[in-house]
Amino acid sequence: MFTIEHEFDSTVITLVDEGSPHLVEDVAINTFEDCVTIEQHDPVTDRLQRVTLSIRQTRDLAAALDLPEGSYRLTSKADMEGKG
Repeated sequence: MFTIEHEFDSTVITLVDEGSPHLVEDVAINTFEDCVTIEQHDPVTDRLQRVTLSIRQTRDLAAALDLPEGSYRLTSKADMEGKG
């Protein structure tokens, strides 16, 4: 299950692990104009863990979810038009 909320300066997507028996803490994904943060509470340390990705890293991650093993570089149509 997931929720989507639009805040003043970001969109927050929360992923809720509904499976059993190995439930993990919710994951909050905050999308801003210039970066994306991924947050999850760590029950062992009782601290919030945060990872910050650039927009380019986020785009690469989304593409990587559907690709086989290998090394890739995403290019845009504008990049391709400038070559040749």
